[in-house]
Amino acid sequence: MKIRQILIIVIVALTAVLTSCSGDGFKIDGNIAAIKGTMVRVVFDGDSGIVDELVNVDNKVHFTYEGESAQPVLVSILDMNGNQLMTVVAVNGDHIKMKGDAGKAMSIKAKGSKVNEDWQLFRDEHKAFYTDPNPSRLDAAIEKYVREHPADMLSTVLLMADYSNYTDADKVGKLLNSIQAEARPESLTRAFLGNPMGHKNPSVPRLMTLTLVKHGGDFEEIKLTDQMTLISLWANPQDDRNTKMQKLRELSEGTDIQFRIIDVLAEADTLRWHQTIASDPKSWQHYWAPGGPLEQGIQMLGINTMPWYAVTDSTGLVTYSGPSLEQAIKAATPRP
Repeated sequence: MKIRQILIIVIVALTAVLTSCSGDGFKIDGNIAAIKGTMVRVVFDGDSGIVDELVNVDNKVHFTYEGESAQPVLVSILDMNGNQLMTVVAVNGDHIKMKGDAGKAMSIKAKGSKVNEDWQLFRDEHKAFYTDPNPSRLDAAIEKYVREHPADMLSTVLLMADYSNYTDADKVGKLLNSIQAEARPESLTRAFLGNPMGHKNPSVPRLMTLTLVKHGGDFEEIKLTDQMTLISLWANPQDDRNTKMQKLRELSEGTDIQFRIIDVLAEADTLRWHQTIASDPKSWQHYWAPGGPLEQGIQMLGINTMPWYAVTDSTGLVTYSGPSLEQAIKAATPRP
């Protein structure tokens, strides 16, 4: 074989190796037993906006997803019932592997990058905290980790994905700001609920419809262009929920109310949903957004903490979107 031909073969081979190592995207492989449905749902806030895709699961309960993100993002994997299987961190070049049993709590494991393996180690070490219905112990462990590891990206990941107590926005803001900038990429802090630093919406959104799971039923398309609507979005735990619901109750029982109220659970976990809403008024509907703040349509509201309120007029234009119930009521109440 001529020297020129040998060099060409070597160059082609090296190019293939380098290309496969660098990667144009990221890859997630999953082998999850007892998964519900023949597909999984993959949701993340990527380079060009919200990605929300369905991926086939084969008869060996294996799926493969290939995506792209130049910066680290939180990728949520859900089954077809909206149950969250796992959240992982992904960036171009990563090959993440998930394995476990969807029917067993904390059995699904992830590996394939340092931050995911560190996160898995944290989950394993605090397994009892993750399965405790009271999130205070897990929150305390996360706060301790953040204080002790300000240069570790896992601090940001834990605060964004696993932390629960967002009622004290100042406290969360201080925790987030204590993390060094290089370990706190904006691509992570904008992705999930609880980012007290917030981000600006580039324009005022218009919501024509929302497709959510109705309490006690299936997915339902809610038309938002027939009347003014106040949307109340929340996640467990919410210590002041009863107080805020009382305000809405009093409003809904008024004779001059000119808008409807819909209540939306904006998180994947529905374990306490039925119990929490048992005392709510029957004058408005309860819905569930399986994708949380990343749910299609809801992600346009720019949610950065919980609870969150939005008001749409009869054309679907969002006239208010923010954390203040008082401001939402003001936006929904006709001026004298």
